[in-house]
Amino acid sequence: MSEKILFTWSGGKDSALALHELRQANNCEIVCLLTTVTQGYDRISMHGVRNELLERQAKSLGLPLRKIEISQGASNEEYQTKMGCELEAFKAQGVTKVAFGDIFLEDLRDYRVEKLKQVGLEAIFPIWKRDTKELAKSFIDNGFKTVITCIDSQLLERKFAGMDFDDEFLSELPEKIDPCGENGEFHSFAYDGPIFSNPINFKKGEVQLRAERFYYCDLIPE
Repeated sequence: MSEKILFTWSGGKDSALALHELRQANNCEIVCLLTTVTQGYDRISMHGVRNELLERQAKSLGLPLRKIEISQGASNEEYQTKMGCELEAFKAQGVTKVAFGDIFLEDLRDYRVEKLKQVGLEAIFPIWKRDTKELAKSFIDNGFKTVITCIDSQLLERKFAGMDFDDEFLSELPEKIDPCGENGEFHSFAYDGPIFSNPINFKKGEVQLRAERFYYCDLIPE
């Protein structure tokens, strides 16, 4: 019998790649997507993507979606408490593992492993330690399509917000920037590719600066 896995879904390219890897392995059952959403904004936390587009993603992926709603400026304690409740509930339903799209941040991995161990669950990382240049290239070559929804203005120029994640985008990235944005340089929204039954349609809206640091490109559902 295949193991039941809960997938922590950000809506971005790393999540899409990790989910693709799990589905290709074909030895597990992904029971649900779990996403953190900020109250009031009704958007994916950090990525800034509207709830409606998140829900369309889940439908196209053919997977149930569970949202954890956190307050604006939520403390780590609030996040941990709400996440813990969700994890306990999924464990009661037979989930044994939780999947993440992390690539090389050791401290973040250790944090996730430890928190899951406290509730008796195992953390798995389908694309862990993969070369990020190769990951970025394979993502594009496999037919995934993604748009950059958020950039850190301390690391990237405003023009990158709203760009498609493609060969041109990669060629324009400064040398010091990780091609997968693993250090938080940018976040994205995956809207088409081999794991989706149909593309998620949207148009690009305004680019706005928030928290005096992050540029967000609004994606408007069509």
